[in-house]
Amino acid sequence: QVQLVESGGGLVQPGGSLRLSCAASGSIFRINVMGWYRQAPGKERELVALIATSTGNINYADSVKGRFTASIVSAEKTLYLQMNSLKPEDTAVYYCYALYSAYSSWGQGIQVTVSS
Repeated sequence: QVQLVESGGGLVQPGGSLRLSCAASGSIFRINVMGWYRQAPGKERELVALIATSTGNINYADSVKGRFTASIVSAEKTLYLQMNSLKPEDTAVYYCYALYSAYSSWGQGIQVTVSS
């Protein structure tokens, strides 16, 4: 089992920045992929960024490329999402995700609101 807890969301003005954190616990040595998804009101959950832990390769959604940076600090057992140049359309609940063996875990979600 892997448990994930997000933090760092909130309200920010357009053009601003936020950093989300996802603390992992449990059988973290089994994690193959970690990443972030988001779900805006009335829309389906969508991929933001995924990291393959063995290679370090990162895939980003086209909508966030050049603005968002995902990273893992292994010593802290934490996944980060640095979000810059935020836009109103980035407003959503952001979820941390981990894939390990044949299982997956999700965090509880954290609200990010971009508004003036």
